[in-house]
Amino acid sequence: MRGSLFVLAALAIAAVSPALAGESSLSPVALPADPVVARFVDEALAQNPEVARARVSVEADRQRVPQVGALPDPTLTLGIQNDGFQSIQIGKMDTSYWEVLATQPFPWPGKLGARERVAMAQASVAEAQLARVRLNTTAEVERAYVDLLLVRGQLELLGRLEVLWMEAEVMARTRYEVGRGAQSDLLRAQLERTRLRQQRIVLESAERTRVQAMNSLKVRPLDEPIATPRPLAGLLDPPVRSAEEAVADAERRSPDLAIASLTVDVADRRVDSARKEWFPDFAITAGVMPRGQIEPMWTVQLGVTIPIFGGSKQSKAVEESLSRREAESQGESALRLQVRLRAEERRTLLAAITETLQLYRGGLLVQSDAAVRSTLSQYQVGKVSFPSVLEVLRGLVADEGGYLETLASAQRVAIADREVSLVPPAVTGVAAAGASMPGAGAGGGGGRSAAAGSSAPQQAAVPAATSGMAPGM
Repeated sequence: MRGSLFVLAALAIAAVSPALAGESSLSPVALPADPVVARFVDEALAQNPEVARARVSVEADRQRVPQVGALPDPTLTLGIQNDGFQSIQIGKMDTSYWEVLATQPFPWPGKLGARERVAMAQASVAEAQLARVRLNTTAEVERAYVDLLLVRGQLELLGRLEVLWMEAEVMARTRYEVGRGAQSDLLRAQLERTRLRQQRIVLESAERTRVQAMNSLKVRPLDEPIATPRPLAGLLDPPVRSAEEAVADAERRSPDLAIASLTVDVADRRVDSARKEWFPDFAITAGVMPRGQIEPMWTVQLGVTIPIFGGSKQSKAVEESLSRREAESQGESALRLQVRLRAEERRTLLAAITETLQLYRGGLLVQSDAAVRSTLSQYQVGKVSFPSVLEVLRGLVADEGGYLETLASAQRVAIADREVSLVPPAVTGVAAAGASMPGAGAGGGGGRSAAAGSSAPQQAAVPAATSGMAPGM
């Protein structure tokens, strides 16, 4: 019994050490600077079809610029004019001839340039949309990596729990065999070990789905193994900036705000182009009329369009462009307010998460470890029962699980900030941190929390499958 007790104490101390120290053979690093993540991001940006689609769309819009700036195609007209229906009179009658005409339209000076500027502005919008897709893809890769680190951290924690419950079963059996313990203690230990095996199946399945999600983003075979040299605790905590700095940075980097601003510019140029449509277009026609043996004739004509329907066409086009320009301007203003709000929300949430992490490191984990040591010492001299030892061990593992979830929440919020996401963060993610982890005792925040603020569809959360862990912790 005494030997098993010392083994149990050593395992309990080891259970908290990784959470306190974030042990790893590699030095802590910020998530974007992690070479593994950086390589994954590069692969996704190079291979992901969504990025390729946005890149090709930019090229397509650029190719439209010279098209709208070119002159209309000339028209070649071939014909014949003949006197009478009895025979061809060319060369016999002065008014019988072949006809070869070429007509070249010329828009009013400035019209083509205005249309070209509209197309150039639209190409700029496509470039901003490409920037948004690249940010989204980068954020999806980083979130998938954090999710993978989290579920592997949960698996490691579950492994420690399995060892603890195995030792607990040995101790309960020993006490029962010598008549110092109840059979219910042995049955409880066996029941909890069975529940842990059930939870391992769930977590291993979650790990496979995380690997598949990451490989899908990189356009690699779905089951290709992915190494994670650093644990979740090996990532540096994201810094908390001032409100002014966070908002200014979001406004400066937001592709959505850039798209809105460029769309207003497109609307401005459409207004200018619509106003130029009031001016007439020209068409020059030149031709020659061969008449056989008679000297040929030639012609030069100048055509001018007359905007006699301008009241229902050109004027309405100007009014339409002005209205759309006002709508785009109001949309930009609304979007700017939203970008500022989301930046402030993320900053506030990250500050709360950072404070929670400090409580874990400076209080909860240390106090939980101290409670385990104290309870084990008292159990050794017979002052507390064995269920008390199991209770403090369960609390220690619950705290470590909550610490892992809080670490992941901090990274998700930072990812959303780099993404300049417009999705509102989940403020409840801090309060629920750890509830979904092994030993937490209740279901809680998602393995891919909405705090991530991703604009991409959210994946199924680990907690939904692991909330049943509580009884075995």
